[in-house]
Amino acid sequence: MGIRVLGGCAVVLLAVSVIALAAPPASSPGSSTDQAIDYASITTLRDRIVRGQLDSQQLVGHFNRRIDALDQSGPRVNSVLQLNPDAMKVAAQRDQQRKTGDHGLLWGIPVLLKANIDTGDSMPTTAGSLALLGAPAPHDATVAAKLREAGAVILGKTNLSEWANFRSTRATSGWSGRGGLTRNPYVLDRTTCGSSSGSAAAVAAGFTTVAIGTETNGSIICPSAANGVVGIKPTVGLVSRAGIVPISSTQDTAGPIARDVRDAAIVLSAIAGSDPRDPATGDADKHATDYTKFLDADALKGKRIGVVRELAGNDPGVDELLDHAIAVLRAHGATVIDNVKIPHVNDYGHAETTVLLYEFKQGVNAYLATRAGLKVHSLADLIAFDKAHAAEEMPWFGQELFVEAEAKGPLTDKAYQDALAKLKKLAGPAGIDAAMDAKHLDALLAPAQDPAWRIDLVTGDPGGTASAYGPAAVAGYPSITVPAGFVHGLPVGMLFFGRKWSEPGLIGIAYSFEQATHARRNPRFLATLPAPAGIDPYTQKSSTSARPAKPGN
Repeated sequence: MGIRVLGGCAVVLLAVSVIALAAPPASSPGSSTDQAIDYASITTLRDRIVRGQLDSQQLVGHFNRRIDALDQSGPRVNSVLQLNPDAMKVAAQRDQQRKTGDHGLLWGIPVLLKANIDTGDSMPTTAGSLALLGAPAPHDATVAAKLREAGAVILGKTNLSEWANFRSTRATSGWSGRGGLTRNPYVLDRTTCGSSSGSAAAVAAGFTTVAIGTETNGSIICPSAANGVVGIKPTVGLVSRAGIVPISSTQDTAGPIARDVRDAAIVLSAIAGSDPRDPATGDADKHATDYTKFLDADALKGKRIGVVRELAGNDPGVDELLDHAIAVLRAHGATVIDNVKIPHVNDYGHAETTVLLYEFKQGVNAYLATRAGLKVHSLADLIAFDKAHAAEEMPWFGQELFVEAEAKGPLTDKAYQDALAKLKKLAGPAGIDAAMDAKHLDALLAPAQDPAWRIDLVTGDPGGTASAYGPAAVAGYPSITVPAGFVHGLPVGMLFFGRKWSEPGLIGIAYSFEQATHARRNPRFLATLPAPAGIDPYTQKSSTSARPAKPGN
């Protein structure tokens, strides 16, 4: 996502049961030949493979059939933009190679990639835009290459908010000119948020085991929270951006989306590390590690966690979940400091806008230079393409951000340099770091995002929606969202964030919280939210009673 920031123990157990009742587990529509695969973890699938009960080809075939039945048909979640025609062949190779010895946890596991990530195969990298249809990328993005090296099978590419939500200030999250609209598998007329909408919705709906998203400001965290899954936005520079359609060299990163913290940690372990193709990753090898080492159910003991209520908004249901989360943390040994303030949290919005506009122009022009087989070679070409294909590309919203970015000069401009210096100081050292130093904190906490709003293609995403992902995104610091419960049947995540390179501690805290709550539930693909207790929300009368007589009768 770009500029647009959307906008004891007995008591704890009772609170968890109440949250569970708000959205009871329910089986998804009957499409799977083996429902044990749909929502299975990496560890569970690997155990079945080792026991000879399953192989990679069966996994790929299963997910392909499920995607056909529920994503492209049935409720039409529309999260998968393209399936990989080579996936079954690669799966067969993984099955054959497995006979030669033990391999890693991701060996033969299907992974979906956001469609702004290059793959050196027959699948085009389009960022959701018709302008990028043409010759595929010549090489894998480093993230894709690392996943292949770890043995994963790239199942396909997911839909996204076109250009990672950096084309218009009136965009609708989850919509692209190439893919149309991705829908939330919990309630289909609610947003998937953006821009990694397809990746999060596909994981939530059981169309893949894990997926990769990308974030500039909220595009991993918001869709993960809205779709009731786990998302990790790493420290900028931990994961290479080489071969990923860019917005900002200052804030862009890729990261894992999964149904539980363990699976997210497994994927992050595979994709983290230094890469000569991305200078920002120069220190990554000093910090990259096996993040599963930090999956400790007792990790909350002795931790000091600050609650940033000013990021929570005013939704009473979300406030209730936050209070419950605080109770869980305290019951499991954490010290919780409430109402922590992050200095300057509202002081860098204009500077961020300036930085992203400058960096997008420079970054997208450089990226397009790597795609020689395309008909567009610059941001100016993209603007012209959208105008020429307005019926397909701009039926709902325009390209104001493209036009603003094209008007910017080089990165040597004083306006850019001043804005960048302001961001680097206020968001990190004078912001998150200062808040944590003042209270000697191990992590910060706030609700990741308000419940998913109703989709409206005419007006676009609403303004004023509460979210907590901005400070860590602008600072380039890590954050992780974990399912925390439901508000009127819509998932809500809790966001843990902290200092640069603090992934190990955050993963431990998030895992311990997850194990204490087990709040995630599988989606039911509801068409819309049912009225409470059968009450018509407009008349406040029973929805089964006779319609009231017309006035005057």
